Amino acid sequence: MAVKVFLSILSKSQETMLKIGSLTAVLSVGILALVAGCSPSNPSGAASVSVQSDATQPLGNNAGSAENTGSQPISLTQPVNKALSPDNPDSVTDKKIEEYVNKLAAQGFSKEKQGVWIEANKVLLANHQGTVPLPAASVTKAATTLAVLQTFGPEHQFVTLIGATGPIENGVLKGDLVIQGGEDPFFVWEEAIALGNTLNQMGIKRVTGNLVIAGNFYMNFEPKPQTSGTFLKQGLNSQDWPAEAEDQYLTLPQGTPRPEVAIDGSVQVISSPPESFKPLVRHLSFPVAELLKKMNMYSNNLMAEMLADSAGGAKAVAQKAAEAAGVPAEEIQLINGSGLGEENRISPRAAVGMFQAIERYLQPYQMTIADVFAIAGKDLGVLEARKIPAYTVLKTGTLNRVSSLAGAMPTQKLGSVWVAIMNGGENQDEFRAQQEVLLNRLLIDWGAVQSPPAELTPNPSKTSKTSSNEIVK
Repeated sequence: MAVKVFLSILSKSQETMLKIGSLTAVLSVGILALVAGCSPSNPSGAASVSVQSDATQPLGNNAGSAENTGSQPISLTQPVNKALSPDNPDSVTDKKIEEYVNKLAAQGFSKEKQGVWIEANKVLLANHQGTVPLPAASVTKAATTLAVLQTFGPEHQFVTLIGATGPIENGVLKGDLVIQGGEDPFFVWEEAIALGNTLNQMGIKRVTGNLVIAGNFYMNFEPKPQTSGTFLKQGLNSQDWPAEAEDQYLTLPQGTPRPEVAIDGSVQVISSPPESFKPLVRHLSFPVAELLKKMNMYSNNLMAEMLADSAGGAKAVAQKAAEAAGVPAEEIQLINGSGLGEENRISPRAAVGMFQAIERYLQPYQMTIADVFAIAGKDLGVLEARKIPAYTVLKTGTLNRVSSLAGAMPTQKLGSVWVAIMNGGENQDEFRAQQEVLLNRLLIDWGAVQSPPAELTPNPSKTSKTSSNEIVK
């Protein structure tokens, strides 16, 4: 629970940060706000063009470096259904959207900066600039979600290898402890504590050499390997825990051992493991579907950047998403995988198409979009304070001059209604309020459901797997 609370605190803290500082600074904000543990907003040195409560810059292309331990992902290169034509929307619903846009215009917001696309049962219900790419904020994470699923599959687990360069004698590893990173975006204090206990079980209590970091190793959402290595060195030895590690330990099951792996040397970063590297432990991340759910629930920007990076970077994410959604490439324009920056532009039609593509992709796995996105009225995170109709599964986004949402709303009359709203202007709070009024007004006509339909219900049996450590024999 503490991890979830800290994720929420840190994503909300982005609303008030006019400049994005280092991970350490963001961690400090979260710790001062509440004792807990997990979601910094942006990497050190990221530009502060916009502030986003639901959204960092691309890190590079490292696709294929993580081991695929799950089933092969299903290709969505050819979309199952092409996007609907923007012509001839339902007159009744379209009129209500016209009224919605006119009301915003009367408040001084440009009609050209607003976009809406609503459809159900392959019928277009409403369209206002639905094919125009508009600043999408964290709805961008839907593109990242789609590309990551296509690249790895929902059951894939990222592998971090832990090994040594020397023998283990009388509790002492005589050599370096080496970490070969595998792009796990959710290696946090709990993982370090568990790894320390595993090393203790193997008889390792001291390392005479250095802690060597090779490859893409991230800890506490820190993209810099030197900083991540420093966190890990602290986490492996309870005698060196900072306050936030101690606090996280208190959230673990009672009786969890306190690890003691003292490392005599320093943290060193190299490009690849040394020839003398001998694997000792394989750390498996949470499955991709669970990672995406955590990312989307708390709109964790650093997780989004790392995951988009693993799928090939912003351009690859945009291309994969457009192909799967069945829309022209120009309707999805991305500079990163998180949505930070108004240069990330997605048309409302493309946003809906991405959600539908994700639904199609997950069906063979007996999963739904609710397994990777937040459910209004049920899940913790950025939706907790929103008055979104119950059981709606969606992603929201906020920048200084942008408020957006996209997803599926269950109704009695029409089944799942797919909706995307992109608002541009200076009043986030007003946009959010009017979005909520609009959705609830539409629901009056279409009928609220008393329980979520099967297509918007998560499958716990598919998402209950956690991270783990396996001793290499």
